[in-house]
Amino acid sequence: MDKLVIEGGQPLSGTIRIHGAKNAALPILAASLLAEGEVTVRNVPRLLDIDVMLDILRNLGCNASYGDRSVIVDTSPASSSHIPETLMRQMRSSVFLTGPLLARFGEVHLYQPGGCAIGERKIDLHLRGLAALGADIQEKGSRIVCRAAQLKGTEVILDFPSVGATENIMMAAVLAKGRTTIVGAAREPEIQDLQAFLNQMGAQVTGAGTDTIFVEGVSSLSGCDFEIIPDRIVSGTVMVAAAASRGDVELHGVQPRHLTSLIHVLRRAGVQIEVGNAIIKISASTRPKAVERVMTSPYPAFPTDLQAQLMAFLSLAEGVSVIKETIFEGRFKHVDELCRMGADIRVDLNTAFVRGAPELYGTTVEATDLRAGAALVIAGLAAQGRTVVEQVHYIDRGYERIEDMFRQLGGDIIRECGQPLIPQPAR
Repeated sequence: MDKLVIEGGQPLSGTIRIHGAKNAALPILAASLLAEGEVTVRNVPRLLDIDVMLDILRNLGCNASYGDRSVIVDTSPASSSHIPETLMRQMRSSVFLTGPLLARFGEVHLYQPGGCAIGERKIDLHLRGLAALGADIQEKGSRIVCRAAQLKGTEVILDFPSVGATENIMMAAVLAKGRTTIVGAAREPEIQDLQAFLNQMGAQVTGAGTDTIFVEGVSSLSGCDFEIIPDRIVSGTVMVAAAASRGDVELHGVQPRHLTSLIHVLRRAGVQIEVGNAIIKISASTRPKAVERVMTSPYPAFPTDLQAQLMAFLSLAEGVSVIKETIFEGRFKHVDELCRMGADIRVDLNTAFVRGAPELYGTTVEATDLRAGAALVIAGLAAQGRTVVEQVHYIDRGYERIEDMFRQLGGDIIRECGQPLIPQPAR
């Protein structure tokens, strides 16, 4: 297994351009199935999850290629609606294919998806929404079969603003007969990007970015050329790393309005932030101040995907910070690893109390999920001495060569590739 080796204690500095959003690219690639023809998606990061999605599309019969940060998908030869279980278990976002396959082929065979173990992440809301559109759903163990000769527009009410369920219902509804109204929809920027992509293919979707989305069904969609938004979580990770290392970093190609909640929290901690047109400047030369209360919640509130990174930063703040996690009950697995580096953190149910330490110290730690891994890299960059982060494959699911990204800003970080085991001769 690969591992990251970090010599910490050096302030990050310089300029960096942020790659495209994984959480926008994955549903958009899934939505390409709705158009019988060629789709080009630009600004796509090269990540493990993207590779898995392309493997699934090829398995369904599509032609899919990646080159020069663009993905070209020709869906005209697609002939299968059966998503392989082995691929679904590699990535939770494979569930995004349910709506498009159901809309195009009238049926889809899938399995419970995999992904990071950060708590309960049922797909009930996805299936309930598709059932409301007229799908017959049968579950046998981990296998799920959805069928619908013709999806019909209706009102779908979500009990929770699930990003995935909102997007799956949107994608299924664009080829349904009549109008679909999604009430209680998630409002994330990635949903707005999906709406823009669908409409560029000829769909009629409005309301993304609010809690009510309207979809007027159309008879067909055509291919298009589309560029996705920058990754706000990668942007936020770099911002927090710059602040934790007491550095001076300028981010280009970002959308500051997508990061309002993080900017607010970092400013409360004493970090200097300047916002321009697609530019954010971060400067932090002194020890940060504790932040009394941060609570994760659906967008536009503070994102759960930046909670672990922020905790690493606040582990160095003066005073006691309080972080409440309301989205995933299993998203404090990084706490023990941070404490091994000298952090002082106590967890009570879904609330973490972070008493800032003057210093963190390098040691060997293990990434338990994607964002926890990013938090440990941030801690390693800010810590004194050498930090080794193991289980890097989790980090590779959401960051394109994270070591190259931070080396570009002066971070002393390298990847050591694990050696394959050599079978020993029989005795």
